[in-house]
Amino acid sequence: MSGLVNALVIIAVIALVVVRQCSAQRISGDRRWWVLPGVLLVMALREPGLVDPHHRTASAVVLGAELLVGLVTGAGWAWTSRVRRAEDGSLWSKGTRATALVWAGGLTLRAALYGVATVLGVRQGTPALMAALAATLLVREGLLTLRAASIPGPHGGPVVGAAVRQERKERV
Repeated sequence: MSGLVNALVIIAVIALVVVRQCSAQRISGDRRWWVLPGVLLVMALREPGLVDPHHRTASAVVLGAELLVGLVTGAGWAWTSRVRRAEDGSLWSKGTRATALVWAGGLTLRAALYGVATVLGVRQGTPALMAALAATLLVREGLLTLRAASIPGPHGGPVVGAAVRQERKERV
């Protein structure tokens, strides 16, 4: 029964994430967008079990595939999100139906990789999942930041990155 409860909790969390990503969220323009993915990656690398010691080669191949799926999912997530500037000059992103499809595709590929790993006898732990999530978030945030920076400011003004640099110059 515990396995069924865990599966239901995972499905509920995934549904919550997809629903939240399909609602409008403000893009802060913070230059520290890479911190959370970086922390996740460090945590994944510090945990034992990133690579199964009994099946090193197969485990490394599955981990590489998992990271590739994470990178592609993050890129798809970023490119399928709408990015717009509000009248007050703030930047917003909102996922689309295509974003939900990217998520579903990424989850399907991850489930298939888990199945392949199980058939090969490779044990995948939490560190592999954290590393893939870090890759997904890193690519998504990086691409959203680039896309947001390319949107002209209010009234044709400077882009976000240029505005930040101008504020720093004025303070000095």
